Amino acid sequence: MGPRLLLVPLGCLALLLPPPRAAEFSPSLDSDFTFTLPAGRKECFYQPMRKEASLELEYQVLDGAGLDVDFHLLSPKGETLVFDERKSDGVHTVETEDGDYMFCFDNTFSTISEKVIFFELILDNMGEDGQDEEDWKKYVTGTDLLDMKLEDILESINSVKARLSKSVQIQTLLRAFEARDRNIQESNFDRVNFWSMVNLGVMVVVSAVQVYMLKSLFEDKRKSRT
Repeated sequence: MGPRLLLVPLGCLALLLPPPRAAEFSPSLDSDFTFTLPAGRKECFYQPMRKEASLELEYQVLDGAGLDVDFHLLSPKGETLVFDERKSDGVHTVETEDGDYMFCFDNTFSTISEKVIFFELILDNMGEDGQDEEDWKKYVTGTDLLDMKLEDILESINSVKARLSKSVQIQTLLRAFEARDRNIQESNFDRVNFWSMVNLGVMVVVSAVQVYMLKSLFEDKRKSRT
């Protein structure tokens, strides 16, 4: 079975057990996920890993006041491997062992603002490529007279595959950056409109007061007697 990513609510007492409604990704070695983290909440995810594999995780806060969140990455033994305090983004790579790795996004320091968080997982050396190479090897016989052997073809295909995967990863990250920048621009646009209306209201009030004061200066307050 391929790698799974499990979403676990913080309030669950059995924190180390996957919940019945846990989200499970397809067996892809490159997965991304975007979710909303409410104010005052902490959400944790689990990723099963194999020994001598590699886990790369990148996250970004796309929306929310301050664009910051606390991030924790724990080993299967419960040891803290990574801790980021109130960061807007981060990239971390660890060499893994057999077991479930847990990473959490913590927004408990915020009492009002929810956060929209994007993260991407890249898993290397999970064993699938090795099986593919074994399948290829049984066909590598009697090819000494060919200019390009099947090993060379396999190496070229793996190189193209790695570059395509890197291109998809970069495009995904660029879309995440674009979403965060768009949220910032929309927030700035709303603020500019709000304060522009406030300034306009103040100018109208000041103008009315000035007209009234000037008019009162030229009024004849003396009463004529008949």
